[in-house]
Amino acid sequence: MMESIKKVREMTGAGMMDVKKALADAEGNEEKAVALLRERGIVKAAKKADREAKEGLVRFVVDGGKAAMVEVNSETDFVARNADFQSMVEGLAQAALKAGTSDLETFREFQMDSGEKVGEAVAALSGKIGENLVLNRVAYLEGDNLAGYVHSNGKIGVLTDVQGGTEAQAKDVALHVAAEKPDYLTRDEVNAEDIEKEREVLTNKALAEGKPENMVERIVGGQIGKFYEERVLPEQKFVKDNSLTVEKYLGEAKVNKFVRFEVGSK
Repeated sequence: MMESIKKVREMTGAGMMDVKKALADAEGNEEKAVALLRERGIVKAAKKADREAKEGLVRFVVDGGKAAMVEVNSETDFVARNADFQSMVEGLAQAALKAGTSDLETFREFQMDSGEKVGEAVAALSGKIGENLVLNRVAYLEGDNLAGYVHSNGKIGVLTDVQGGTEAQAKDVALHVAAEKPDYLTRDEVNAEDIEKEREVLTNKALAEGKPENMVERIVGGQIGKFYEERVLPEQKFVKDNSLTVEKYLGEAKVNKFVRFEVGSK
């Protein structure tokens, strides 16, 4: 069996799990397995796999106390506007809600209502469309007050889990995260080494500008505070009202978690 798997993989460039399934469906016949892989579009997709996919879409689903979001990449924006591609991404978001996982490899193996595995569905459409399509990320959240937001171009998506507060506040925070790109939920998440490097850079900069040595520490302290204000979500100026921070806007409510996907970024 392993020899057949190796041979079919060399012939098609398809992945291990796809080849194993094709061989099983073909009752071990290598030629039939190759034909099955071609029919499923997996051979064509594999040959395109080295082409960069930097366009695409983000879609999310919120259903009560559960939420899921996916990012699928394409090579061109033209394909990202393709009805079949958009339909697949919507379907994958629904599948992610049922799969209940943020692990990409686990999700790729999840069997959808159609009977196809997620990875197979992406590969099949890749073969049909003729572009390299990549399932890049998946996220799954559970909570009492979940919300999502997708920017109008479909390239930025956010899920938020806000404890307490209102549905409107949760949606506002999702919109804020999309616009302001926070890196951290709390100061504790910031790497201490990164702060020290930032402090060193700012100190050297202040000294090079001729600032008095006895003032440098205070100047740098203020700039480090600015660093937190720009990157830590609760400390950011609220996008809808810059007189408030996100923390003050929420009042007694609290952001438990946020996830932000932007097509083309890590």
